[in-house]
Amino acid sequence: TKYLEPRLLIVTDPRTDAQALKEASYASIPVIALCDTDSPTEHVDIAIPANNKGKESIALLYWLLAREVQYLRGTLSRSQPWDVMVDSFFWRDPEELMRQEEMD
Repeated sequence: TKYLEPRLLIVTDPRTDAQALKEASYASIPVIALCDTDSPTEHVDIAIPANNKGKESIALLYWLLAREVQYLRGTLSRSQPWDVMVDSFFWRDPEELMRQEEMD
């Protein structure tokens, strides 16, 4: 397999992902971070002000980001709705999903 250097790093919480931010700065990789009011912005190139604590908020932010990427790539027109539900971006515990499937 061919190793490819990442061109961009997107982090949910700069405080939690501090090591990744530091390593990205060494490699001159641009960083986009979802930042709350108390988030450190050292080594962050673009800070998106957001609530990065709640899972629903994080899911909505990544859904908006993914939709915008589709617009920019030209695979989705701004005049048509995106049929991917925001629920697809919620993190779900795999063990909990397996228990629910066993109950059904």
